[in-house]
Parts: sequence; C-alpha cells; structure tokens
Amino acid sequence: MSTTVPEDVVLVRVYGNKTDLLIDRKAETRNIQMLHSHGFAPCLYAIFRNGLAYEYVPGVTLTSETVAEPQVWSLIARHMADMHKIQIDCGSDDQPMLWGKVQQFLDILPETYSDSRIDERVKANFLPIRQFKDEFAALYKHLAALNSPIVFCHNDLLLGNVIYEKSTDRITFIDYEYAGQNFQAFDIGNHFTEFAGVDVIDYRHYPSKEFQLKWLRSYLEVYLGPEKCVTERDVNVLYVQTNKFALASHFLWTVWALIQAEHSTIDFDFVTFAQTRYNEYKARKDTFLALTYE
Repeated sequence: MSTTVPEDVVLVRVYGNKTDLLIDRKAETRNIQMLHSHGFAPCLYAIFRNGLAYEYVPGVTLTSETVAEPQVWSLIARHMADMHKIQIDCGSDDQPMLWGKVQQFLDILPETYSDSRIDERVKANFLPIRQFKDEFAALYKHLAALNSPIVFCHNDLLLGNVIYEKSTDRITFIDYEYAGQNFQAFDIGNHFTEFAGVDVIDYRHYPSKEFQLKWLRSYLEVYLGPEKCVTERDVNVLYVQTNKFALASHFLWTVWALIQAEHSTIDFDFVTFAQTRYNEYKARKDTFLALTYE
C-alpha cells in the first residue's frame, strides 16, 4: 500500500454547534498565526464564518500505547518545553487562563437540560452549579499557591492533537482552540490525563511516578536550558505541581462536557464522558492534594 502523501493538501475544519460559547475564535486565529511564526503550528490559509483552512501535517495521531514509547514521549516533552519558552507580548492580560475559562464554563452550565433524560442523569451524578463553583474555588486557591510558572500553553494536548511523523522523527501539536497563557504544570498534567485514551478511557494508563520523573527531567533539560543543571528537587517540585494540576484538568473537561451535552449535535455521550472525568477527579483528589515536595 502506498504511503505517499498527496501534494498541496489543505485541511478544512468546520466549527461545531454553539462552540463559540466555549472558544474565542479570534484568539484561536491569533494563536495559530503566532505559533506558526515560531514553527509550532501549521500555516493558516483561510478563515471563514464557521471554520478555517490550514496546512496538512503528515504523520499519525497517538494512542495510549504510542504516547508512552520512549522515542515519542521524549519528543513531546522537549517540544512542549520549547513551546513554553516562547515569549509573547500579552499587554496587560498576562493572567493564567484557567480561572477565567472554568468560570466562563460554569456560568453557561445549564440549570436544566432540554432533554429530560440528560437532565435526570446530570442531577443524579453531579453537584449543583453553586457547589461546583465552590469546589473549584477551593481547588484553584490551592493550585495558585504552588507558584507554577505562567507560560504559553496548548491547554488541550489530547492524543489526537499530537502528530508524530516517524520518517522525520518529528512531533507537531495541532488545534490551538484553547491555547493561551496558563500554568506550566496544567499543560503537563492535562497531557498526562490524556494517556487514558479517547474512544475508550482507561486511567490505568495514567503515567506512573517513575515514568513521570523521566518525562519531567527531559522537559526541564530543555525548559531550563543547558546552563542550568536539573536537580532532583527541580523534578520533584514539578512532579507535585503537575499531578495537582491534573485535578484542574479533570474539572475543566467535566464542565466542558456537561455544556456539550446540551448543545452539541455530535453523536457522543458527553454525560458519560463528564462522569468519567469527574469520577477520576474525586478518586485522585485527596491523594494529589496531599502531595508535598520531597
């Protein structure tokens, strides 16, 4: 079977129903153009009312198995570190996006769902909105005190947003819908939660401490640069921060999915996805919040 890539391939992405509630499309366009200028995003060819056209990137998306392969994860770690080192002019708006984005989502979370079956499922399995807000406020207070550096983050590095081209041994990140200034440890922790998979989610794939320490050391060697020796303390601090911020990832995508359950026209069970993320948040919360620097 031929693996030749056709020339002049253009990808066209059409936005989903009501996704403008969740995503700042003007910011997305700016992000893609800025990141392309730094070599981190495909070329954006055209923008239209409900979508965009951009450069095709050859390669394959990842699976729970391939993302943990040494030749792949080390490329991702170094590529993310390079992206986090990009210096951008944010003007006066240099605050991490996490608080504002979750608050935005919580504010548009439906009190009642138009589908009574979905409404019953949500009310039976999730906190009322007021308690959701209080839960996140307490979590955010804990996370903000960790002093994780504020860097330019992808914020959505699920397996389908990482392209690996074996012939050139190259990693490319795609889909910068949620990119922006954020806590360094959120971007890493969010990526680690995505090791569980997409179609079938299995959190037994969440990386072990041994794996994470190797990944984080590889990341820090690039992020801190050759002039600084990466210490065990450096790695352990980032390990603690990363796993605590993984809780924020679960919370963010739980609320995101609950909004999608009302508005999306995709044939997908968003309530079950939300329940899966929320259950993992609750299961890991006490353990991760209790982590301390060694």
